[in-house]
Amino acid sequence: MVAFTLNGEPRTVDVDGGTPLLWVIRDEFGLKGTKFGCGLAACGACTLLVDGEAVRSCVLPVSAAEGLDVTTVEGLGSPDDPHPVQQAWIEEVVPQCGYCQPGFMMATAALLADVPEPTDDEIDARITNVCRCATHHRIRRAIHRAAEIGSTREGAE
Repeated sequence: MVAFTLNGEPRTVDVDGGTPLLWVIRDEFGLKGTKFGCGLAACGACTLLVDGEAVRSCVLPVSAAEGLDVTTVEGLGSPDDPHPVQQAWIEEVVPQCGYCQPGFMMATAALLADVPEPTDDEIDARITNVCRCATHHRIRRAIHRAAEIGSTREGAE
């Protein structure tokens, strides 16, 4: 048994502790936003947050999530109250096929939590996910837009 918090809800799962967290999220809990890309932690399609840190869930054994807080793209925001990253992705019309975008959004959420107004160099250093549709220019615009949205929300509080 492995117990962790998933999108704010305590969860327990009875699987082999070596099972990649990606497959537990998708197959045991039915959350399909986190995608399988390469299985080697190279592409970033499987990126989610574990205790606020962006991790590649295709190579992280579920046992490593014991007692931790796991957030998927489904838990990032809601249709009524989207996370600044989700709002920016919509405003900047980022996705083409969209397959890799949940991983990019999760990596961006982690980046903005650490660096609220990142430079292009900081984005390049931290966002290493791969988009085969080549929407990287829109992704960069959306990251800067999400920083603006986030700072506006913080100023309103």
